[in-house]
Amino acid sequence: MTLSIFLIEAAGWIGASLILGAYILLSAGKMQGNSPAYQWMNVIGAAGFILNSGYHGAIPSVAINVLWIAIGGFALWRIYKGVKPV
Repeated sequence: MTLSIFLIEAAGWIGASLILGAYILLSAGKMQGNSPAYQWMNVIGAAGFILNSGYHGAIPSVAINVLWIAIGGFALWRIYKGVKPV
């Protein structure tokens, strides 16, 4: 396995771990859905999925994770602008 393939696979596993970890922490009440940490874990995790899925040609996964990043980015924008959740 070349270094570049290793890094692409690592990005996918790290991305999966971040998204799963965020969900576990949210479900356990250790993190709030409107916290920057939760949103950043999802955004960075989705970026790892995009890298890995794009390399493997899994276009539906790329598309859903682009949307995942957009949702997380919008949530982060609201958090940093001080917009209260609905």
